[in-house]
Amino acid sequence: MTSTQIINKTIAFVKTQLANAEGGHDWFHIERVYKNTLLIAKNEAVDEFVVQLGALLHDIADSKFHDGDETIGPKKAREFLFNLNVDSKIIEHVIKIIENISFKGGNESQKFKSLELDVVQDADRLDAIGAIGIARCFNYGGFKNREIYNPDIKPNLNMNKEEYKASNAPSINHFYEKLLILKDKMNTNTGKNIATQRHEFMQLYLNQFYNEWNGIS
Repeated sequence: MTSTQIINKTIAFVKTQLANAEGGHDWFHIERVYKNTLLIAKNEAVDEFVVQLGALLHDIADSKFHDGDETIGPKKAREFLFNLNVDSKIIEHVIKIIENISFKGGNESQKFKSLELDVVQDADRLDAIGAIGIARCFNYGGFKNREIYNPDIKPNLNMNKEEYKASNAPSINHFYEKLLILKDKMNTNTGKNIATQRHEFMQLYLNQFYNEWNGIS
């Protein structure tokens, strides 16, 4: 089976698996991350097959929707790739990408590093910021029945992984606890350049939000 055939089968598999997913973590999220990955990879010396598979499978079973279980996604991806007879070294690299891509509160040390992970991680983080990032933030907040904003609940910038996963803070807090942090955590020059523009858009949005909240404009 050619790499193109494997990618096409992976796309079909992911679409099926995420058919009823929450709007910020559905197939269209995967598709955007996949496109961002291809864009960033053009300027990086990476294994394109690995980054394609990593992008397509990175959220195949997000732990947020599986009671915090971080093992389901890697297990599903491994079984799927094994059944397609993908080379074992490629499978292991893709699994390492899936296991290490998550933000996890921003205070966890990353246990695995590779240029391929850098590329897919940047692509995923780009989808968490800018106009789409804002839409995803409020979509997930609504899905979890969270407040939009509460001035009495301040952002917590020192959460560990478990505190971050358990947080039910208002959606606006998520800007400060994750979204506005991502610009300075990008790995590649392409990722950094795109993130800078999207970061500025989020700052403009927040200024407008607070003006409207406070009856200024």
